[in-house]
Amino acid sequence: MTQAEIKLCSLLLREHFGEIVEKIGTYLIRTGTQPLRMIGSDTGLSLDQVKKALCVLIQHNLVTYQLQKRGFVEYEAHCKRVLRILRYPRYIYTAKTLYSDTGELIVEELLLNGKMTMSAVVRKVADRLTETMEDGKTMDYTDVSNTFVRLADTHFVQRCPLVPEAPETPDVPPPPAPTLVINEKDMYTVPRLNLIGKGKRRRSCDDEENGEHKAKKQKQDAEGAEPPPDDGIYWQVNIDRFHQHFRDQGIVSAVANRMDQTSSEIVRTMLRMSEVTTSSSAPYTQPLSSNEIFRSLPAGYNIVKQVLDQYLTLLADDPLEFVGKSGDSGGGMYIVNILYGLHPLIYFPFSLRFGSRCARIFRLLLRKKHLEQKQVEDFAMIPAKEAKDMLYKMLSENFVSLQEIPKTPDHAPSRTFYLYTVNVQSSARMLLHRCYKSVANLIERRQYETKENKRLLEKSQRVEAILASMQATGAEDVQLQEIEEMITAPERQQLENLKRNVNKIDASENQVDETIFVLESFIESTVKKP
Repeated sequence: MTQAEIKLCSLLLREHFGEIVEKIGTYLIRTGTQPLRMIGSDTGLSLDQVKKALCVLIQHNLVTYQLQKRGFVEYEAHCKRVLRILRYPRYIYTAKTLYSDTGELIVEELLLNGKMTMSAVVRKVADRLTETMEDGKTMDYTDVSNTFVRLADTHFVQRCPLVPEAPETPDVPPPPAPTLVINEKDMYTVPRLNLIGKGKRRRSCDDEENGEHKAKKQKQDAEGAEPPPDDGIYWQVNIDRFHQHFRDQGIVSAVANRMDQTSSEIVRTMLRMSEVTTSSSAPYTQPLSSNEIFRSLPAGYNIVKQVLDQYLTLLADDPLEFVGKSGDSGGGMYIVNILYGLHPLIYFPFSLRFGSRCARIFRLLLRKKHLEQKQVEDFAMIPAKEAKDMLYKMLSENFVSLQEIPKTPDHAPSRTFYLYTVNVQSSARMLLHRCYKSVANLIERRQYETKENKRLLEKSQRVEAILASMQATGAEDVQLQEIEEMITAPERQQLENLKRNVNKIDASENQVDETIFVLESFIESTVKKP
């Protein structure tokens, strides 16, 4: 684990959970597994603060615990899981694209709360959607439940492990920490709930004043009420499934750039057919027959079976091996090579850093393995001077290495071959390290911009709150204009500049995270599984 990763984790934890949780999380990331009292003594925090911070981290799946043989519990933070916080906006946007606003809010609530029951998610999302609707319209619980079921069916949300039911024995004390288990068959099984109702709007100020005396009674009713039917069945976002979707989209895009739109649509259909049956770490999809692919093509895509077979043959014969042929039954059995499909994606971040010509040399060295400088110039069709400059530039930054092969023992330069080669995994790790540093710098810059304009932001929020309250009471336009003039023209210009800068920083974070995902996926695909 590099210092850049630790720093980025620290910044993300502080930004989302506060200083105490950040201190505990960073300490566990740096030191590894630790017991409760060691965490408290080394961080200087009270045991109560440590326990609350660990509860937050465990709730959000950032820390796990394990019961040791000697009877004490150790806690371990997961750096990779903390770094996924950076990708939360992309998960939410993907859910919105696939399942509209309802899916977006379901995923957002699960990410914000870590784990929730289905009934709680449905009620919260229905209330939030009702708030955005016109007066008199409400969101039905059934509509939200149906979207939740669709998310579970496509494995975007999954059940959390549960404490197994065990007979109570008064003589045997309970273990220091429960062991959580989950049956894989039940991981995506949605409980049958009869949720009847509609979303509720927030009460106005007058309603709140009139309803204050009912608060105690409502609390007592809630305590005496029966638990919901899905009590104890908690759900969380399946991050691996989202990553599988991002990876599939990247492969489809690469096929479209390499071939044409029809080829990419065929590959998209194959990936969609096997998205649930293929694990996120599998090197290739399940074999699919040509007849199955033909039947599953989108309705508006009018291509005959003979043309489909020609496209599949063309994809299977392509040197990049996006699609492979695994048999001849059913008109031919085909698979999508996920492992090979990720390789072209590595060229994109490299071309962004060094330019398209350097990326051409890089791709050439990957294919040919070892080349002399003259061979690079000839194969890449780049002038000698430019090729030399590009090779030395990549060599100075350790993206390309130089291997000497002497003809004689004296290593005389005139009798030595100088071959350029690429260690692609080392290059990917180097780019990944720089991406982590870039994101950390962007977060620090955004925090600096916000801190420098803190007073102006607070003033703007106060003015907006006053305007909102006056509009609710039906104030005149002249009064509203007077309130708006509390912020001067230079201050308004400063606020616009701040908003524009923060938006640029946020967009840059998302773009760098896309590169991080490509690099991480490539590195994971090339690591040999035991």
